[in-house]
Amino acid sequence: MSSHDAPTPPADRAAGGLDRNVVALGFTSLFTDVSTEMLVPILPLFITATLGASATSLGVIEGVAECVASVLRTTSGWLSDRIGRRKPFLVSGYGLSGAAKAMIGLAANWPAVLALRVADRFGKGLRGPPRDALIADSVPRASLGRAFGLHRAMDTTGAAIGPLVAWWLLGRWHELGAEGYRRIFLVSAIPATLSVLVLLAFVRAPRHASSPRRTLSEHRGALGGVFARFVMVDTLFQLGNSSNAFVLLRTQGAGWSASQVALVYVGFNLVMATLAYPFGHLSDRVGRRPLLIAGYLLYAGVYALLATHATRWGVVVAFLLLGAQTALVDGQARALIARLVPGGSRATAFGVHATATGLALLPASAAAGWLWDHRGPGMMFGVDAGVALAAALALAITLTPREETRA
Repeated sequence: MSSHDAPTPPADRAAGGLDRNVVALGFTSLFTDVSTEMLVPILPLFITATLGASATSLGVIEGVAECVASVLRTTSGWLSDRIGRRKPFLVSGYGLSGAAKAMIGLAANWPAVLALRVADRFGKGLRGPPRDALIADSVPRASLGRAFGLHRAMDTTGAAIGPLVAWWLLGRWHELGAEGYRRIFLVSAIPATLSVLVLLAFVRAPRHASSPRRTLSEHRGALGGVFARFVMVDTLFQLGNSSNAFVLLRTQGAGWSASQVALVYVGFNLVMATLAYPFGHLSDRVGRRPLLIAGYLLYAGVYALLATHATRWGVVVAFLLLGAQTALVDGQARALIARLVPGGSRATAFGVHATATGLALLPASAAAGWLWDHRGPGMMFGVDAGVALAAALALAITLTPREETRA
């Protein structure tokens, strides 16, 4: 067992046996997601209503931002493994994201929003793989599902609080119109700052043994065939995983007001936060593969519902089910990757996976926007449901239970 796979020493345990790094990173993500998710319900409305951009422009903004950031993730993960450091990437990444999100409130047109969304996602790409590697470094392999489940639960608790804050602020500033939206972007800087302070004060990430002096290409090639097949399948799924901004627009189109859309989004995140840790615990017992397949299938069902029954309450049910689907898939993918690759290559592996799946988001969101504008929302959600169904079949075929157990 490498030093990266060893359990964290008892001195680094928090109350209840939880690792201090995992808990501290959970609070860092909680505050970050309060900042991020209080903007999610208003961002598509701000872009389309206030700035006058089209749904296609919205798709381009979301797709390009995620795509550009995704390219960075492989490099940040490889550099973190190469120099044996995690925390500098986290501090700079969280700091950049918080500043960029607040500045969106000053944007005068959608290209300016695009530039700031790229900066925000650039920060996320910088911090993501080293953070996930630090979580995996901090716990024994048998607890990976619970560790990522706890982190995801705390992350999503912030994601539930954020839209609730947005709903409250929208109620107070509704009469201000566009100016109310801009104020909410500026307020998002407060929890973003708290996240960086928690990270600086409580996360312990001493320098560890660096990985072998491989080039980035050699590092990717050493990750293994099972890992490569999983990345290919999950990338296929992401081609149908268009931005949640379209689900939010579908919800508003069903007759809910902007503040009500924010409340529905709170429900989505509460479901995700409630189920993330139990699903992580379950995956430690039964494996990641069954939960990932179930998550892909549930996504196909939810999007089929949005395609065919987008009534006022139909979209609410779909959004809540989408919260359960995200809890099924998100943490399990990370826990599976942590088991499939050597400890010294974890950040690189997380970066490769994030880059591949993130690059798929550009065509996914851009195509979704085009389908929405030219073929209607029903066609858009129906196509994405079909892609998710294909991904579930591909995962069942390409990753066998024996391969996962052997890993």
